Parts: sequence; C-alpha cells; structure tokens
Amino acid sequence: MSKKRVSHKHESQQSPVPKGRLLAIGGHEDKGVKDLKEIQRRNEDFESQEILKFLVGELRGEAPTLVVIPTASTVPDEAAQDYTKVFGELGVKKVEVMDIRNRQDACKPEFMEMVERAAGIMFTGGDQLRLTAILGGTPVLQLMKERYTYENIIVAGTSAGAAALSTPMIYEGETKGGYIKGDVRITTGLEFLKNVAIDTHFIERGRMVRVAQAIATNPGCIGIGLEEDTALFVTEGKEAVVVGSGLVTVVDGTGVSRTNIYEISTGEPFTVCDLKVHLLSNGERYTFPTYDQLHL
Repeated sequence: MSKKRVSHKHESQQSPVPKGRLLAIGGHEDKGVKDLKEIQRRNEDFESQEILKFLVGELRGEAPTLVVIPTASTVPDEAAQDYTKVFGELGVKKVEVMDIRNRQDACKPEFMEMVERAAGIMFTGGDQLRLTAILGGTPVLQLMKERYTYENIIVAGTSAGAAALSTPMIYEGETKGGYIKGDVRITTGLEFLKNVAIDTHFIERGRMVRVAQAIATNPGCIGIGLEEDTALFVTEGKEAVVVGSGLVTVVDGTGVSRTNIYEISTGEPFTVCDLKVHLLSNGERYTFPTYDQLHL
C-alpha cells in the first residue's frame, strides 16, 4: 500500500523550480554490448556505458528503485528486458517495469504505487506518439510530473522517450528532410521541459532542417538536437550539461529576423533568417532562457 500523498497544488502562486532532474538521451546509447572499435577510433575520450552509468549515479537513496517504462516500443517486453539486464549489471538491485500498454493501464493503482517508490524513471525508445497518446492526461503521468516538480527524482528518456519529455514534441517528419512546410508534425509532449523541442539521432539522421522548421513556427522555443550516445542532463528546469560521446546541437530562434513560414502554402520550402546555433560536446553547459509564467 502506498502512502497518502500531500497535494502541492496550492503551495505557491508562482510556477515552481523543479527539484527533479531530467536526462534526455539521443538514442543508441552504449550498453556495453556493441562492437565499439569504430567509435573508439573516432573519439579517444569515449567511455563505455558512460550515459547509463551517469543515470545510475544520479539515483538517490539506499537501494533505490529504477522504473523502466517501455510504452513507446512495439516490442515492450524486449525493450524492458534489455534495460533490466544492463541496469542490473550496473548495480541497480531494484529495477521494475511499468508495462503500460493502453490508457486503462495508466490508471491502475499498482502503477501509481510504482511511481511512488521510484528514485528514477526511464522511458525507452520507440514511437513518442505512443507515449503522449497513452499517458497524456492520466493519473500516472500527473503523479510523475508532481514528483519531478517537488521531489529529487530523476526522469530519463532515450530516443522517442527523450523526444517526448519536451513541449513542443516533434513526432514525425517526411523523407524530404523537413525543408517543406508541413513535412514536420508537432504536438504537445509530456511537458517535463517546456518551450523546448527535443529531436534525437540528430546528426546521424540529418535532422537539422526539421528542427529549424519547428523553431521557425515558434521562435520562442529552443531546439535541442541530441546525437546518438549523447545526452543532456537538466537541473532546475533550465541548467543543462552534455554527457556522452557526441554533440548536442542547440537551435535558438529568439533572434530570428525574418521567416515566411506563415505566408507560404503547405508543400513549399520555407525561409528563416538569423537562427543561432551552438554545438556542444561532453561537459559543456547551457542555460535555457526562462520567462515568468503568467498563469499556473
């Protein structure tokens, strides 16, 4: 039986600074089972299992519980098994799988209790639209966000699991690379990180232009491109540091001087001028611009 929670809804009239931490991973993070010769040859600072070791090191408490959520995957049993195995090898003694496959599952008391026990939550890869369509507006997601806001928990996601952490959320792009208006589809993500659009497998799959289109539609948001085996660790909802073997690309549209995205028809190439781009490697830091919230 889980303990009765204290509601935090009326603690403050201002949007609180999150006490939790986020780890957004670009996908294909090293699990210690791949042939690493090529990546080691290209990057002499490569460290095996660096990101997953970092996640384990951020778990708080004695014998902490790490909850794995494979909802994004169409083969959730396989996805859960992979992470249960690797986290066990990294010394996590309590790994639980939250096997939510539909919206009815997301209301079950046993999953609410699992969130209560968790020192960390990990969303696997797959399809981020499965995460938002299944978890959006459910009690289990609300409890995760409440714990992230008011308690020192870590919430991580890889690939689709990382893309879903933010709002807006890019969930689909056409094969043209994103330079045609309408090629990039956007919806509301899980909203752990607001006014940020996260894209994954970023350099490997050439996704710079599709993030640029997403930011052109709302330059007040920041675009984050995560390369494979690379992560962004965020504290206080805004202070970020890069972890891993690749690069994080930051696309800042706040200084955009001109775009025609609102004038052209769907199916036409778009224009955007004066985007600012940062390329950040392991250990580099970035602070997201924040704005006073006018409503809760």
